[in-house]
Parts: sequence; structure tokens; C-alpha cells
Amino acid sequence: MGYSDKHKLKTTNLQLPIRLLLGPGPSNLHPRVNQQLISSMVGYTDASYYKVMDETMELMRYLFQTDNHFTIPISGAGTAAMETCVSNLVEPGDKVVCLVSGFFSDRIYQMAVRYGANILKVDKQWGQWFGLEEIESALVQHKPSLLTLVFGETSTGVKQQMEGVGELCKKYNCLLMVDCVAALGGVPVFVDDWKIDACYTGTQKCLSGPPGISPITFSNAACHKIATRKTPVANWYLDCNLLGGYWCPEFNLADGTISKEEKSSIPRRYHHTTPANLLYSLREALVLLVEEGLDNVWKRHQDAAILLYAGLESLGLKPFVPQLNEQSEKGGRLFSLTTVIIPEGVDGKMVMKYLLDNFNIEIAGGIGAFAGKVWRIGLMGQNANPSNIKLLISSLSDALKVNGFNN
Repeated sequence: MGYSDKHKLKTTNLQLPIRLLLGPGPSNLHPRVNQQLISSMVGYTDASYYKVMDETMELMRYLFQTDNHFTIPISGAGTAAMETCVSNLVEPGDKVVCLVSGFFSDRIYQMAVRYGANILKVDKQWGQWFGLEEIESALVQHKPSLLTLVFGETSTGVKQQMEGVGELCKKYNCLLMVDCVAALGGVPVFVDDWKIDACYTGTQKCLSGPPGISPITFSNAACHKIATRKTPVANWYLDCNLLGGYWCPEFNLADGTISKEEKSSIPRRYHHTTPANLLYSLREALVLLVEEGLDNVWKRHQDAAILLYAGLESLGLKPFVPQLNEQSEKGGRLFSLTTVIIPEGVDGKMVMKYLLDNFNIEIAGGIGAFAGKVWRIGLMGQNANPSNIKLLISSLSDALKVNGFNN
């Protein structure tokens, strides 16, 4: 008797509900991105696949606003990209400063602990951001080789001030690692101008792509650190010395030089079978971004956030993060992700359930220190548009009334 006969397995066609995903991610896929998930499969050594790889790397440089040659997608979710940075840039005993003011900045710290770093953890209350004086103080005190921070914290909706941080790191001979998972493609990010050495994102948020593949970029200084390590990278799957041999074999990580040979004539060294259809989808998401233009994309997300703020105010709700008059380079609200204070006496989970059950709208609750205190509303990628916001505000008004909140 076979396993299926013994256990009487039954199969049905998979049918999932269609939701409007207005939480912290994932966001809804753009139809053109979704279509690429069923594109033809080719082998990982096919010349046509190499062409897609190279095109995607160039498109990612536009996304990151960088000339970094080592700009590749990692086969894994945003957390895999995070661990790629930590595992490659940290050796046992290396001094690292971790700026922690939320769930994901603490995750970076936890990873650095596991890779044997000598860490100065600078804690700040959730919902706040770090000033230049306290960052410089940590650099002077600990003399690290790496500073880590989150630019757009998914757990709090805070945008970290970036102006001047890169300059401080260069002043104290320190690499700068920045998490942009909830921000890149939604708010302005300038990897080269901000002097960032390691930066990454996920596809499932502001790019409106599927989860499971994550853009990452390293400066030449970061690449030199990786190539001249005293110990092997402790994570084989994420070792950029090995990944570079497949994605950009023409690039010398140690000295930052690019071979003058035609790339097609340089053998690529197989590392792992990459998720082809996720790569196709990432490429299409980036093509859409180029077609709209980054400036227009950023403005659309900002306009959507401002419309959301007005709608929340009309309902008697308040964002957790205070608004600033000038936000271009200062810390403050993250336009792509808003944390909303749950009013006293309102059951936040019941409001979320009502939205999901009655309107197929998903928003999320707080996590970590913010659990039960806030809702998290994401306006990311194609979802950052006026019609979605109007629908959300109308539906949220009904949900609040049903749950006893009347403004």
C-alpha cells in the first residue's frame, strides 16, 4: 500500500483570496511582474539567461543610484540579503557598532553576535532615530570597522537621517551598512552620494515584486574587505567571493578592477541554481520603475502618504511618528510605511479582522515593543495610489464604528 493510499490524501485546486495588501509587505504584484512568473524556464548557463542577469544588475544600479559594479540579487528574502552583508563584512573579533531602535536593526545585531563580532550596541527607544553627534560618539568610543543601521524601519515607520553619516564613517575609517528593505523604490536613496558601502532591499515591498530575491550592492571598499578576509566567510551560500564568480566574473573584488576582456569570453563559475522566474520578475519590476522614473515614483509615494495622513486625521487617528517640516535628509516619517496609534479602548486585532473579512484589505499590527500599540499601513509600489487610500479610509471608518470608536 502506497503512502497516499494509506493516508487517503485528497487534492484540490489551490484557490486563494484576492487581497489588497496594505501592510508592511508583501505588496500586490504588478500584472506585468506577475506575468514573468510563468515565463519560459531556461538553464542557468544559457546565454539568454546571462543576458537577463546582466540587464538586471544594470537596472539595480539605477535603483540604488550607484556605480558599484558588485550589484547583484541574492537568492532569498530580504533577511538573506541582510545576512549576506553581515557574514561577508564581519570576521570573528571585528569591532562593529550596531544602531538599534527597532525590530530589524536588532536582527542585524543578533546576526553580528552569531558571526563573532565585538559589538557596541547603541540602543534607542523604538520610534526614534539617531543624530550625528551620538553616531560620532559611538565611532570614537568603539573604533569599529563596520557601522550598521536601518534607513527605513519596518517595525516603527521611522526614516533614519542619512546626511552626514557616510562622511563620519569615512572620517573614522569605518564601513557603512544600511538596510533599505522598506524604503528602496519608495523614498529617495542615494547609495553613492550617501557614501554607503553595503545596502540591500527586498523585492516584495516598494518594488511590487514577489518575495524570495533581494537586491544588494557593495562598494569597492566593502569588496576589498570581503576579498582580503583572514578567515573564510562562515556562510558558504552567501559568500560573495563565490557569488561574484557567477554574477560578475570580470570583476576583481580585491582591487575593484574590471577585466578588459569581453564578459562573454570569461567563464562563469557555477555557485547555485538561481530562482530564474523570480529574477525575471525582479527585472520587470525594475523596468517599470525606469519607465515611470525614480523622481516620479518617489513623489507618488510621498503624495500617497500625505493623502493617508489627511484621511487618518479625518477619522481621529494619529500616526505614531511625528511629522517634520523638512524631511528630505532628516529623520522622521517613512512615506512607504506608516505606524498608526491604536485608540484607547479599540481592539486592534478586531479592526484588522473586520477589514480582511469584509473588504479583503490587509493591514498589520505592531511587532516587538509595538505589539498591540499600533497598526502598520504600507503604501508600497503599485499600491501607493489615491484609489487604494480612499478605499482604505472608507473601510477603516466602518471598522472603527463597528468596534465602538466614534470620532
